[in-house]
Amino acid sequence: MSGILFHKYGGEDLDSYYPIRPECQADVPKVRFKARAGKTLSARRWHAAFSEDGHLDIAKVLRRIQRGGIHPSIKGLVWEFLLGCYDPNSTFEERNQIRQQRRQQYAAWKTECQNIVPIIGSGKFITAAIVTDDGQSLQDSNRDSLDQGWHVDGTISDKKVLQWMLGLHQIGLDVVRTDRSLVFYESETNQAKLWDVLAIYSWVDNDIGYVQGMNDICSPMIVLLENEADAFWCFEHTMRRLRENFRTNTGMIGVQSQLSTLSQIIRTIDPKLHQHLEDLDGGEYLFAFRMLMVLFRREFSFVDALYLWELMWAMEYNPNIFSLYESNSSTSDGRQVNDKQLKQCGKFERKNVKTGQPDKTSALSVFLVASVLETKNKKLLREAKGLDDVVKILADITGNLDAKKACNEALKIQKKYLSKSKK
Repeated sequence: MSGILFHKYGGEDLDSYYPIRPECQADVPKVRFKARAGKTLSARRWHAAFSEDGHLDIAKVLRRIQRGGIHPSIKGLVWEFLLGCYDPNSTFEERNQIRQQRRQQYAAWKTECQNIVPIIGSGKFITAAIVTDDGQSLQDSNRDSLDQGWHVDGTISDKKVLQWMLGLHQIGLDVVRTDRSLVFYESETNQAKLWDVLAIYSWVDNDIGYVQGMNDICSPMIVLLENEADAFWCFEHTMRRLRENFRTNTGMIGVQSQLSTLSQIIRTIDPKLHQHLEDLDGGEYLFAFRMLMVLFRREFSFVDALYLWELMWAMEYNPNIFSLYESNSSTSDGRQVNDKQLKQCGKFERKNVKTGQPDKTSALSVFLVASVLETKNKKLLREAKGLDDVVKILADITGNLDAKKACNEALKIQKKYLSKSKK
């Protein structure tokens, strides 16, 4: 993205990085984030944080992000570190090798998918079903190029292939609805890029597949990272944190474990509010489902949602995240750190490590929802006579939340919760 002279950015119009379509101006939440000299991580400070061979002083970078976010001109590059795509304790050369290997891996998966559905990678995408539930092709023209998993009569025999193909048009329908206010998505090529990444992700992670809401998580990566493979890996690493939220079993959704943690937090720090919500049949906290699933995308403008995410990821950062992902370890041991590494942890993670709280369901986002409920505490107790009222009261926060204040409130609630839990 084109850089704007950084020392002048006090009054910089950040919408110039993510322009809004004129006809949508009135419908999008007002942008609250402002890049601030001396607080926001600038391109200059980012480049200065690397040693000559490429080792990154991550502690210095985290301090700056937690103070004022990341300037749009370097956002994508910094996110790759925050999300654990790269180890700060590596060289430029080592990271370049990893990047090339990942790009090759993505290209191989993309070719596999193209062999089944040739429209992938064409700059176009589908919004209509291409196959029936029992595997009959709905688009004869595709059949010549479809070889994997097909019988001679055009029926799909491979369950994985069928399951994947059945979801492709739903991804397309969701892509059309994603961030429609952005000029970026007026381009069918950019929409197709989002569709390709989501389609290939659902092919690779066939255990979870594609679930509505992933489009909202993936979209910023497509906007920020020009290379499609890099955007895919950034999304894939984000999903490592979030994928369990999208797991759907009979009568159960993955995010319910986080909702149950939220219930526990409110019960501990504000028993009166919890009891009131229980009396309204809201004790399962399903009204907070969307906030956790798509990380507050609906409650913030595009710019502010990105700001919130990077604040959260910086606060949750653990220097072992890269090695943990590379080893595919899901154990809490990988999060253990020595004294030097503790200084490289974000504020939220540092507290978790010190108190031995490795539970993934206690993500900062859960405390963030708790902080929103606490800010609306009086109104909820006074005015909420049913769940519809709770939803209406919480809808007031759209466009009115300050990302940094909300994160700082969430840290206070974490502290309060941990101290009360001990007792």
